[in-house]
Amino acid sequence: MPGTLRIALVAHDARKDALVAWARRWEHGLARHALCGTGTTAGEIARACPSLRVEELLSGPKGGDLQIGARIASRELDALVFFPDPLSPHPHENDVQALIRISLLADIPVALNATSADHLAEAMFVVRGQG
Repeated sequence: MPGTLRIALVAHDARKDALVAWARRWEHGLARHALCGTGTTAGEIARACPSLRVEELLSGPKGGDLQIGARIASRELDALVFFPDPLSPHPHENDVQALIRISLLADIPVALNATSADHLAEAMFVVRGQG
């Protein structure tokens, strides 16, 4: 489909509900794009948003963050929506930092909370006439 964006959706456990709620709000726009997500995040979004197809990768601690990072490095993703939990330590914190670092190096848009994700969605969907 012309104009299809490739978007990764990631959330830590404490932030999954917030990402699912965001995906529901933007389901119409997201449905036109290729989506992938880590572990249970992908499944929860797909269940909550029946029109979305979300490719399920490994969970973050089992390599999902690295899979997404590799796609970003290979220019196979156009945007990252990542809702991290800033209040809890994560055993795979190095992977999380690497994911953000590669996004910066690849110069792709990154949203780290619902407000920035809304702005990103408005730019990707509404400006493009897909909202």
